[in-house]
Amino acid sequence: LPQGTEVYPILSSALHDSHYFEKPDDFNPNHFLDAKGMVKKNDAFMPFSIGKRICLGEGIARTKLFLFFTTILQNFSVATPWPLTTLTLLPGRVGVGRVPPSYQIQFLPHQRG
Repeated sequence: LPQGTEVYPILSSALHDSHYFEKPDDFNPNHFLDAKGMVKKNDAFMPFSIGKRICLGEGIARTKLFLFFTTILQNFSVATPWPLTTLTLLPGRVGVGRVPPSYQIQFLPHQRG
């Protein structure tokens, strides 16, 4: 490449690499769990980029996401009106970015009492 050429890597392509994931196109939370069921770091998962371009707000974002999802799961059960086997993880459109298909989910309030 000529000097000064800008390169834009598509980091999400690593998420579909069989080197890192046994079945990369299947939804499988075990890709991120060790043998004891604890969360493990996976080098293919780079949601905040890597190197000099890493997001400075990663710590804040992770904390906010944890609080957001913890609050939801403390108060609601999350469900889908269709069987999980009918859901696809393949993008609805592929172009400059990958656009996920539309999903419908239900938030069912926990019964207190």
